[in-house]
Amino acid sequence: MALGAGGGTGAGDVSVSVTGLRSTRGQVLACLTARPKAFPGCAGDPAAHTLIVPAGSHVELDFGAIPNGRYAISLVHDENANGRLDKRLMMPREGFGFSRDAPVRFGPPSFASAAFAVDGAQAHLSIRMRYLF
Repeated sequence: MALGAGGGTGAGDVSVSVTGLRSTRGQVLACLTARPKAFPGCAGDPAAHTLIVPAGSHVELDFGAIPNGRYAISLVHDENANGRLDKRLMMPREGFGFSRDAPVRFGPPSFASAAFAVDGAQAHLSIRMRYLF
């Protein structure tokens, strides 16, 4: 986990409750980024915060103290624990979720639709997993 990228001088604790997991198999992959071009997968953002936690009936993510700024979070329910989102005909076969329950149309949501502010206070989000298959 790396710190930085958010800007500002303060920090706030960021945590997430994951809801709607269809099974307790595998793991939940989480990505928090301040870079719009790196969203949703955190690729190319050396300051991204990533977590991998076992899937379960109650999943909580704790990103810890995050510098003030605008961030977006993406989640994957990696049911077969292979470290990536499996797809069929370019459609996700595993669960996914985004901060602010950002809408999914013909691909992942924009950073702007998933972004939230960290402003020195604790930020606790609830992210609902979605499944297409």
